[in-house]
Amino acid sequence: MDTDNPDALPPTEGRNPATEDLDALGTLEVLRLLNTEDHVAVGAVAAVLPELARVVDLAAERFRRGGSVHYFGAGTSGRLGVLDASELLPTFNLEPGRVVGHVAGGAEALVSAVENAEDSVEDGRRAGAALGPDDLAIGLAASGSTPYVGGALEAARAGGAYTVLVSSNPRAPLARFADTDIALATGPEAITGSTRLKAGTAQKLVLNGFSTALMIAVGRTWSNLMVSVVATNAKLRERTVRILCEATGLDGAAAHELLRRTDGDLKVAIVVALGDVDVERARELLGRHAGAVREALRAVHAPAGEP
Repeated sequence: MDTDNPDALPPTEGRNPATEDLDALGTLEVLRLLNTEDHVAVGAVAAVLPELARVVDLAAERFRRGGSVHYFGAGTSGRLGVLDASELLPTFNLEPGRVVGHVAGGAEALVSAVENAEDSVEDGRRAGAALGPDDLAIGLAASGSTPYVGGALEAARAGGAYTVLVSSNPRAPLARFADTDIALATGPEAITGSTRLKAGTAQKLVLNGFSTALMIAVGRTWSNLMVSVVATNAKLRERTVRILCEATGLDGAAAHELLRRTDGDLKVAIVVALGDVDVERARELLGRHAGAVREALRAVHAPAGEP
């Protein structure tokens, strides 16, 4: 991109010389070429992990103070944000409103294009205006120039929120609204300008990594187990039993009985089994340590007088 020309196209709009004969290839060759391009997205995310780690730590600090995380995007970017936010509720028993996805054009834009929605700076400002000092705003814009996202980041920052931009443009115009600018070097798309491909894949990986690491940081997992899962159907109820067996060594019958005694609360059941404490004591320890199983168990085994 030409830094002396503000109207120069972002890298995502360039033409990819490796795919100029895409329509002349057989189906398997097309798929192999797309897969090769997908590997670029993985490498682009690996390059920004130090910046992403700092954002996770900042988000965790705000989360512990009762703050929230908000994703803002249009089109593919907005849909990816809404998807990531919605999946955290059942997976990590996350309370509504803690991680929120905003897409330009609202709910209708999740399934169809809403004309001119991404061009509304004012809609973005309205969406970002509710954020405060304990919140964190992440703008998702492959080009780094989406007006809706710019409006949201501008308003969120004015309210004291920490702001982040995730784009595929190292010279993104919206970077001026971001406290942290995460630029993914995904380059030109296999189909020129189709940012649902590499740029979208890279955004999805960033969101997966960010939200999963955030949930780990705030105690929503134990070891590599999904101990905060909400058992809303038969499959998840069986998974809860299986997780308890894996965590504690209990057999299936004992795990079922312990979950009955703890009203299905998997974290409490783990602390009861591994800490050799009663249900009320387990609940007390988890409450004192913000629901973190590892910290609750450490407190059980701490020398007398230590918290």
